[in-house]
Amino acid sequence: MHAKKAGEAVMNSVQSGELPKGALLEKYKLDGSYTDCYFVDLPKLVSHTEYIEAFYTTAIFKVERQVLALLARRPSSDSDAKSLARGEASRFAAWSVEQREPNQLLLCDFLGRTRSWLMSVTATEGHQSSTRLYFGSAYIPKRDLNSGRVSFDFTFHALGGFHRAYSRVLLRAACARISH
Repeated sequence: MHAKKAGEAVMNSVQSGELPKGALLEKYKLDGSYTDCYFVDLPKLVSHTEYIEAFYTTAIFKVERQVLALLARRPSSDSDAKSLARGEASRFAAWSVEQREPNQLLLCDFLGRTRSWLMSVTATEGHQSSTRLYFGSAYIPKRDLNSGRVSFDFTFHALGGFHRAYSRVLLRAACARISH
Protein backbone atom coordinates (compact mmCIF):
# COMPACT_ATOMS: atom_id res chain seq x y z
CA MET A 1 0.00 0.00 0.00
CA HIS A 2 2.79 2.41 0.81
CA ALA A 3 5.33 0.94 -1.58
CA LYS A 4 7.60 3.55 -3.10
CA LYS A 5 6.98 4.61 -6.68
CA ALA A 6 9.28 6.75 -8.77
CA GLY A 7 9.27 10.24 -7.27
CA GLU A 8 7.27 9.22 -4.18
CA ALA A 9 8.05 10.69 -0.76
CA VAL A 10 10.78 9.22 1.38
CA MET A 11 9.72 7.69 4.70
CA ASN A 12 9.37 10.34 7.45
CA SER A 13 9.10 13.19 4.92
CA VAL A 14 5.93 15.27 5.33
CA GLN A 15 4.11 15.65 2.02
CA SER A 16 0.95 17.40 0.93
CA GLY A 17 -1.64 15.65 -1.19
CA GLU A 18 -5.27 14.96 -1.87
CA LEU A 19 -7.61 13.69 0.82
CA PRO A 20 -7.84 9.89 0.72
CA LYS A 21 -11.17 8.26 -0.16
CA GLY A 22 -13.43 8.12 2.87
CA ALA A 23 -11.68 10.95 4.73
CA LEU A 24 -14.01 12.59 7.25
CA LEU A 25 -12.78 15.96 5.97
CA GLU A 26 -14.05 15.20 2.46
CA LYS A 27 -17.55 16.65 3.06
CA TYR A 28 -16.00 20.07 3.69
CA LYS A 29 -14.03 19.96 0.45
CA LEU A 30 -17.25 19.13 -1.39
CA ASP A 31 -19.14 22.08 0.14
CA GLY A 32 -16.55 24.67 -0.97
CA SER A 33 -14.56 24.95 2.24
CA TYR A 34 -10.78 25.16 2.11
CA THR A 35 -9.23 21.79 2.96
CA ASP A 36 -5.69 20.55 3.08
CA CYS A 37 -4.06 17.21 3.63
CA TYR A 38 -0.56 16.36 4.83
CA PHE A 39 0.83 12.88 5.34
CA VAL A 40 3.93 11.01 6.35
CA ASP A 41 4.85 7.34 6.17
CA LEU A 42 6.49 5.71 9.16
CA PRO A 43 8.24 2.33 8.80
CA LYS A 44 6.36 0.78 11.73
CA LEU A 45 2.86 0.11 12.99
CA VAL A 46 1.35 3.04 14.91
CA SER A 47 -2.08 2.80 16.50
CA HIS A 48 -4.52 5.62 15.94
CA THR A 49 -4.67 6.18 19.70
CA GLU A 50 -0.88 6.50 19.82
CA TYR A 51 -0.95 8.99 16.94
CA ILE A 52 -3.62 11.24 18.50
CA GLU A 53 -1.84 11.27 21.85
CA ALA A 54 1.53 12.02 20.27
CA PHE A 55 0.11 14.79 18.07
CA TYR A 56 -1.57 16.69 20.90
CA THR A 57 1.24 16.27 23.44
CA THR A 58 4.22 17.51 21.39
CA ALA A 59 6.14 20.50 22.71
CA ILE A 60 4.97 22.66 19.79
CA PHE A 61 1.33 21.78 20.33
CA LYS A 62 1.67 22.48 24.05
CA VAL A 63 2.50 26.08 23.08
CA GLU A 64 -0.75 26.25 21.09
CA ARG A 65 -2.61 24.79 24.06
CA GLN A 66 -1.17 27.51 26.32
CA VAL A 67 -2.25 30.22 23.87
CA LEU A 68 -5.76 28.75 23.76
CA ALA A 69 -5.87 28.60 27.56
CA LEU A 70 -4.98 32.29 27.79
CA LEU A 71 -6.87 33.77 24.85
CA ALA A 72 -9.88 31.49 24.56
CA ARG A 73 -10.02 30.31 28.17
CA ARG A 74 -9.88 26.71 26.98
CA PRO A 75 -7.21 25.01 29.11
CA SER A 76 -6.07 21.45 28.44
CA SER A 77 -3.50 18.99 29.69
CA ASP A 78 -1.61 15.95 28.46
CA SER A 79 -4.10 13.88 30.45
CA ASP A 80 -6.93 15.50 28.47
CA ALA A 81 -5.12 14.63 25.23
CA LYS A 82 -4.77 11.03 26.35
CA SER A 83 -8.50 10.87 27.17
CA LEU A 84 -9.30 12.24 23.71
CA ALA A 85 -6.98 9.67 22.11
CA ARG A 86 -8.64 6.80 23.98
CA GLY A 87 -12.13 8.00 22.99
CA GLU A 88 -13.04 8.89 26.58
CA ALA A 89 -13.48 12.62 25.94
CA SER A 90 -15.57 14.53 23.44
CA ARG A 91 -13.87 17.89 24.12
CA PHE A 92 -10.25 18.93 24.08
CA ALA A 93 -8.94 22.49 24.48
CA ALA A 94 -10.84 24.61 21.91
CA TRP A 95 -12.28 21.63 20.02
CA SER A 96 -15.09 19.14 20.28
CA VAL A 97 -15.32 15.81 18.53
CA GLU A 98 -17.48 16.14 15.44
CA GLN A 99 -16.96 12.59 14.22
CA ARG A 100 -14.81 9.63 15.13
CA GLU A 101 -14.04 6.37 13.38
CA PRO A 102 -11.57 3.66 14.40
CA ASN A 103 -8.78 5.30 12.35
CA GLN A 104 -10.01 8.91 12.06
CA LEU A 105 -10.82 11.86 14.29
CA LEU A 106 -12.55 15.05 13.16
CA LEU A 107 -12.60 18.00 15.56
CA CYS A 108 -14.55 21.27 15.31
CA ASP A 109 -13.29 24.46 16.96
CA PHE A 110 -15.53 26.22 19.46
CA LEU A 111 -16.40 28.95 16.93
CA GLY A 112 -17.40 26.42 14.27
CA ARG A 113 -15.07 27.92 11.65
CA THR A 114 -12.32 25.32 11.42
CA ARG A 115 -11.91 21.57 11.53
CA SER A 116 -8.88 19.45 12.40
CA TRP A 117 -8.58 15.91 11.14
CA LEU A 118 -6.26 13.02 11.95
CA MET A 119 -6.21 9.67 10.19
CA SER A 120 -3.91 6.66 10.35
CA VAL A 121 -3.65 3.81 7.85
CA THR A 122 -1.47 0.79 8.52
CA ALA A 123 -0.09 -1.62 5.95
CA THR A 124 1.93 -4.81 6.08
CA GLU A 125 3.69 -6.31 3.07
CA GLY A 126 5.64 -9.43 3.86
CA HIS A 127 7.72 -8.62 6.92
CA GLN A 128 7.51 -4.85 6.36
CA SER A 129 4.95 -2.82 8.31
CA SER A 130 4.23 0.87 7.90
CA THR A 131 1.72 3.50 8.90
CA ARG A 132 0.65 6.53 6.93
CA LEU A 133 -0.32 9.37 9.26
CA TYR A 134 -2.57 12.10 7.88
CA PHE A 135 -3.30 15.56 9.23
CA GLY A 136 -5.63 18.03 7.60
CA SER A 137 -7.74 21.06 8.23
CA ALA A 138 -10.85 22.69 6.88
CA TYR A 139 -11.65 26.39 7.00
CA ILE A 140 -15.32 27.17 6.56
CA PRO A 141 -15.97 30.27 4.43
CA LYS A 142 -18.60 32.84 5.27
CA ARG A 143 -21.77 32.43 3.23
CA ASP A 144 -23.84 35.43 2.17
CA LEU A 145 -27.41 34.54 3.16
CA ASN A 146 -28.92 36.54 0.29
CA SER A 147 -26.73 35.48 -2.63
CA GLY A 148 -25.44 32.16 -1.28
CA ARG A 149 -21.91 33.12 -2.33
CA VAL A 150 -19.04 32.10 -0.12
CA SER A 151 -15.94 34.09 0.74
CA PHE A 152 -12.90 33.67 2.91
CA ASP A 153 -12.10 36.45 5.36
CA PHE A 154 -8.91 38.43 5.93
CA THR A 155 -7.67 36.05 8.63
CA PHE A 156 -7.79 33.11 6.24
CA HIS A 157 -5.74 34.93 3.60
CA ALA A 158 -3.32 36.51 6.08
CA LEU A 159 -2.47 33.27 7.87
CA GLY A 160 -2.48 30.84 4.92
CA GLY A 161 1.29 30.55 4.55
CA PHE A 162 1.79 30.23 8.29
CA HIS A 163 -0.91 27.56 8.49
CA ARG A 164 0.69 25.41 5.77
CA ALA A 165 4.13 25.60 7.39
CA TYR A 166 2.71 25.03 10.89
CA SER A 167 0.76 21.97 9.71
CA ARG A 168 3.98 20.38 8.48
CA VAL A 169 5.76 21.23 11.74
CA LEU A 170 2.94 19.68 13.80
CA LEU A 171 2.97 16.44 11.82
CA ARG A 172 6.77 16.24 11.87
CA ALA A 173 6.74 16.77 15.67
CA ALA A 174 4.17 14.00 16.16
CA CYS A 175 6.32 11.64 14.09
CA ALA A 176 9.39 12.50 16.14
CA ARG A 177 7.47 11.84 19.35
CA ILE A 178 6.25 8.47 18.05
CA SER A 179 9.72 7.49 16.86
CA HIS A 180 11.38 8.05 20.24
